[in-house]
Amino acid sequence: MVKTILGIDGMMCPMCEAHMNDAIRKEFNVKKVESSHKDKKTEIISETELDSEKIKEVVAGTGYTLLGIESEPYEKKGFSIFGKK
Repeated sequence: MVKTILGIDGMMCPMCEAHMNDAIRKEFNVKKVESSHKDKKTEIISETELDSEKIKEVVAGTGYTLLGIESEPYEKKGFSIFGKK
């Protein structure tokens, strides 16, 4: 799993966040996407690393400005009654 963090400028409200989330979901196979206009970012959880050129196209198509792209491995933080071994 991969967590991709996009710096986004131009989102002003929760509707902007929804617009960005919908655009990402439409173009990529993602497990989760969440945007914050206050933090100026979108976080995406996916099975594989996303194509950065396609991300640039998708964000440009929304009218917002892409400030940066960061990727890092993502491990789901689950709960287990058995704890760590």
